[in-house]
Amino acid sequence: MDANTITTAASSSSFPWLSLIVLLPAVSALIIQFLPQKQDESPDLFRNIAIGVLAFDFLIILFVLSQLFTSQSSDLQLIERTTWLPSIGLEWSLGVDGISAPLVALSGLITLLSATASWKITNKPKLYFSLLLIQASAQALVFLSQDFLLFFLAWELELVPVYLLIAIWGGRKRLYAATKFILYTALASLLILVSGLALALSGDSFTLNLSELTARSTSGTFGLLCYLGFLIGFGVKLPIFPLHTWLPDAHGEANAPVSMLLAGILLKMGGYALIRFNVQMFPEIHIQLSPALIVIGIVNIIYGALNAFAQDNVKRRIACSSVSHMGFVLLGIGAINTLGINGAMLQMISHGLIAAAMFFITGSFYERTNTLSIPNMGGLAKALPITFALFLTSSLASLALPGMSGFVSEITIFLGITSQDAFTSIFRSISILIAAIGLVLTPVYLLSMCRRVFFGPRIPALAMVEEMNSRELLIALSLLVPTLFIGFWPRIATDLFETSTDAIASNLLASNLITIAPIVYLN
Repeated sequence: MDANTITTAASSSSFPWLSLIVLLPAVSALIIQFLPQKQDESPDLFRNIAIGVLAFDFLIILFVLSQLFTSQSSDLQLIERTTWLPSIGLEWSLGVDGISAPLVALSGLITLLSATASWKITNKPKLYFSLLLIQASAQALVFLSQDFLLFFLAWELELVPVYLLIAIWGGRKRLYAATKFILYTALASLLILVSGLALALSGDSFTLNLSELTARSTSGTFGLLCYLGFLIGFGVKLPIFPLHTWLPDAHGEANAPVSMLLAGILLKMGGYALIRFNVQMFPEIHIQLSPALIVIGIVNIIYGALNAFAQDNVKRRIACSSVSHMGFVLLGIGAINTLGINGAMLQMISHGLIAAAMFFITGSFYERTNTLSIPNMGGLAKALPITFALFLTSSLASLALPGMSGFVSEITIFLGITSQDAFTSIFRSISILIAAIGLVLTPVYLLSMCRRVFFGPRIPALAMVEEMNSRELLIALSLLVPTLFIGFWPRIATDLFETSTDAIASNLLASNLITIAPIVYLN
C-alpha cells in the first residue's frame, strides 16, 4: 500500500477527537498546577480530578473506537493534520488504525486504574497526579502520531513522568533504578532519532510523515542500518535481551501504580513501534532478519523464565516474567504472517492486562505486610483469601491457562511459526521446541511463588492483616475479567486489528523472500 492509497482511502473527522484524547489529560495537569494546596489539605482534590479526567478520557476513547472507528478498514482513520512548526517540518498529525486502536484503549484503561490505585498517595499529591495525567497524554500520542518527529517527542516526553514517579515515590534504591531507566531509554532514543531522520532525508524530498516514509522502498545497507537502529532503540523498551536489565530494578523500586504503567503500557510501546516501523517500513529486511528475531525471542523467553527463579522479591520475579512473556511478541513479529502478527498484538494486550493485575495485587498485600520478600511471607491464604484468589487467577492467566487470554495469544504465535512455509521444518521444529520450554518453566516459578507466599508456615506478624476493600477489588476485576472474556471470545480483541495485520502480512508476502541461510529458509 503506497502513500497515495493511504491518503485517499483514509477517513477524517470534522471534530478533532484524537486531539481531544491526547490533550485533555495534559491540559488538566496544567490546570491542577494553578490550584492552591495548603499544608493541611488532603490529596483528595487532586486525586479526584485526575480520576475524573482519565475516566472521561477513557469514555471518549471507547466512543471513538466503537462509533467512529471502522475495524473493517486497514487504512488510517480520523486523520488530523495541521502544520505546527513548518521550519523543521513538524506537523500535528494524528491517525488511528487497527494496530494503534486496541493499544490506545489499553493505555486509557490502565492509566485510569493506576490513578485509582494511587488512593493512599499523600506525598506531593499535586505533582504525582499531574505526572500521571501528562503520562496519559504522552502514551496516547505515541500510539496516534503519524509524524515521526511528533512520535519521537511523545516517546521522549513519556520518559520524564516515569523517571520522576520512580525517583520520588519509589523504594529505597529509587534513584538508582530511575537513573538506570532514563539512561537506557534516553541512549536508545538517540538511535531512534538518527534512524528516523536518516530515513526522512533518504528520498527525493524530506518528509516526516509516517505514511510517506512507509511508501519508500528502503533496502540495502542503508535500510539495514536504519532497521537495526530502530530494533535496538525500540528493543530497550520492549525489552529484549540483553537490553532488559533496567526493568527488574525499575519494577522493584516503583510503587504498584507506576509498575502497572510500566508493565501494562510502556513495554507495549516497544512492540507497537517494531510493527509500525521495522515491519511496515522495511518489509524485505524484516523478512531477512525474522529468523534472528525468533532466536532473540526464544532467548528472552528462556532467560526471563530462568532469571525469575533467582528472584526472592515478588515484584522482581514478576518483572522477569515480563521479559519472558514479551519474548513471545518477538516470536509473533518474526513469524512474518497474519497468525504471528495477530498473536503478537494479542500478547501485548493480554500481557498488559495480566501484568498490571499482578503488580496491583502485589502492591495491595505489600501495603498490609510491608514486605515483598518471598522468604518472609507465608500462610497469607487464610488471612487474605480474596487477595489469594485474585493473585492465583492472574498467575494462571500469566502461565497461559486454557480459557484465558494468555493461552489464546501464545497458541496463536506458535501456530504462526508452524504455518510459515518459508522456514524449513527443522527451524520451525527447533524454535517451537525450545520456546515451549518457557511454557513449562512459567507455571513452575509462578506457582512456586504462590505456594511460598500464601501457603506454608504462617508468620505470626502477618496473621491479622486486613483483606482487600471494595475499591481494590474493583480495580483487580477490571483487569482480570477482560482476560477471561478474551480467553473465551478472542474476537473481542482480534476484530479491532485483524484487518490491519492482514494488510501488513500481505505486504510482507509481496516482498521477495531472500534465502540467506538454507538451514532457515527454504530454497
